[in-house]
Amino acid sequence: MKLSKSLFLALVAFTVFSVNGFASNSELIKEGEKIFNTKDLGNCLACHAVNEKEVNGPGTMGPKLQYLSAWPEDALYQKIYNPYTTNPISAMPAFGKNGWLSHEQIQALVAYLKTIN
Repeated sequence: MKLSKSLFLALVAFTVFSVNGFASNSELIKEGEKIFNTKDLGNCLACHAVNEKEVNGPGTMGPKLQYLSAWPEDALYQKIYNPYTTNPISAMPAFGKNGWLSHEQIQALVAYLKTIN
């Protein structure tokens, strides 16, 4: 009886934390999408088209973003923070290194980018 009570409490705790984490992740994704599309923030859409979303006009300077859900979060973060570490001739600004986006904003952007298949 004592073991099943402990298992029940662990399951309840896991469920509560999972649900709260999902809500937070959902909000983070929405914030990341806002940063991606907002001219005064990331303005990523100025250079990048997104898989499954047609863009008229800008969005052709950088590569079309696709399959980012397969990328490790840290690799996406580093690419936004300072793209020159992996591509010294990148036209992409170093959003984190230059202080244009905060750590939290880059994390939100990464959460959004991870939804791109």
